[in-house]
Amino acid sequence: MAATFRRRLRRGAASTAVAAVVLAALTASQAPAATEASAARKQKPAPPADTPIDGGSAYFTDRPPVHRPVPPHEAHHTGQGPALGTGPAEAGLPATVLAAYKKAASAVGTSDPGCRLPWQLLAGIGKVESGQARGGAVDAEGTTLQPILGPQLNGHGFALIRDTDGGRYDGDLTHDRAVGPMQFIPSTWSNGGPDGAGWGADGNGDGKKDPHNVFDAALAAGRYLCAGGRDLSDRDDLDRAILGYNASEDYLRTVLSWYAFYRKGTHEVPDGRGVLPVHRGDVGKSGGHGSGRTGDATRPHRNSPAPGRHAGSGGSGTGTGTPNHPGRPGGSDGTGHTPGGHTGTPTPKPTPKPPTEPTRLTALERVGDKELSATAGTEFAASPRVRAKDAAGKAVAGAPVRFTLPKTTGARFPGNATSVTVPTDKDGLATAPTLRAGDTAGSFTIRATAVGRTAPAVAFGATVKAKPAPKADKLLRTSDKELTATAGQAFAEDAVEVEATYQGKIAPGAAITATMVTDDPKQPEENDKGPYFKDPGATGVDKGKPVRTLTGLTTDAHGLLKLPKIYTDTHAGTFLLRLTTADGAVLTIKLKVAAPTGS
Repeated sequence: MAATFRRRLRRGAASTAVAAVVLAALTASQAPAATEASAARKQKPAPPADTPIDGGSAYFTDRPPVHRPVPPHEAHHTGQGPALGTGPAEAGLPATVLAAYKKAASAVGTSDPGCRLPWQLLAGIGKVESGQARGGAVDAEGTTLQPILGPQLNGHGFALIRDTDGGRYDGDLTHDRAVGPMQFIPSTWSNGGPDGAGWGADGNGDGKKDPHNVFDAALAAGRYLCAGGRDLSDRDDLDRAILGYNASEDYLRTVLSWYAFYRKGTHEVPDGRGVLPVHRGDVGKSGGHGSGRTGDATRPHRNSPAPGRHAGSGGSGTGTGTPNHPGRPGGSDGTGHTPGGHTGTPTPKPTPKPPTEPTRLTALERVGDKELSATAGTEFAASPRVRAKDAAGKAVAGAPVRFTLPKTTGARFPGNATSVTVPTDKDGLATAPTLRAGDTAGSFTIRATAVGRTAPAVAFGATVKAKPAPKADKLLRTSDKELTATAGQAFAEDAVEVEATYQGKIAPGAAITATMVTDDPKQPEENDKGPYFKDPGATGVDKGKPVRTLTGLTTDAHGLLKLPKIYTDTHAGTFLLRLTTADGAVLTIKLKVAAPTGS
């Protein structure tokens, strides 16, 4: 896959020159003397060779408007520049999302000040990846109201990444999908990074690392962009960071355009009121993905021209010919122009059509058994399943459904999760991943709820049955040595060891009862004299009290049991130790007690 990404990057000097000029404009306020030298550099640094953060998923290709007021410039190095109260609609950032970007930049600025992470860079990536969490569709804690899912990474127009999280984050049990406002792949979130501990972060201090939470995702993205000692005020490091997110020159240019736009000024808007992007990259081989992400597009074909490039056009973009897509540095006649726009009279921008409103889910319907059961420590044979319906009773596809377990139960979904979110399929069905029972018997309730909807929850009863007791139909001593002791003294340590079998095979975990019995062959009873045990669980005055029956003894993994130490009283003679199992196995062992010398 890395080779595929490298092929995408080999677009020639024209592509690299575009990004060079865009970035030269960005860094002009930081180092005017270095701008010319920076723009003159032709070679792009190679992106990381491993899988990009978003797996090469589709992204929004909308560009910011060219003409806009230019308010006072915000500081680059602190990430704490003030948000402005007025400006173009595209400069409005949802309040919670904006707070997440600034909080993340501040945290990274404290832990890694040399990185110089500007929050506007996080905003640029957030715009391109998810349209600022779908215009700020988040709750008070910053968690998206509905999962934002990228296309299935099945190798058809995208990277091939088979499922790594058991559907915990993306609800997909076959392949991974990029998830959340910053579009992390589940494997990258949980297992990426230099130490393999994952890039996931807890940005809002709730003790959880949730890629669907904008505070967590923004902090994770910030740390990733700064990894490897990068200084994002340096052009090469900035390029490496962005290309590591998605190894595409078009992606790099799009992010840089929004980064530059936001650095000229932003203002806060209420959550859910942000401007939603409209355009996506070219449709790939899969022809669409049916994901939860707004819009519909996939990665470009490997052999396709860059979006919007036509012979002799001298521009790049989404193919609309709109003036908000930066062209090449200079028209076909050799004249130059300002980075970020074409020369001459721009073609009027078509009015975008608003996204189609999805079918509204009004009810969840249980499918299959109401009661589920499994043996302790095993998987449930059936998984909870529901169908989403609208007011007309028709199935609703693509609706996120959350299955939740009570935290008091030992049962868990894959990844040790107590809740998973699964999108409904084309038939409106959502099936929870395989559920594994805990080690303790008992009952609990599984709840299925429609995310972001007020439809009544569906409850499933679940019962965990105790494991069947291991069986043993035969007991044998492992030694034929005679067992002897002197009255008033104890038998040798570990004097009695037995092996339990069932139908000729070793019986691990078999329960055995040991009793000192009388010598009545027809009806032996517990003896009241002679050898005895001491109760290992006794305390206080009962600690040394003789016990002649022990229960709860079990064989080990090899079917063996060593009896506790056996003591004697003042009585001499031959005594009997009887070992039994619930399956009818009986073993009687003779214990000889000699009188003390000289008695």
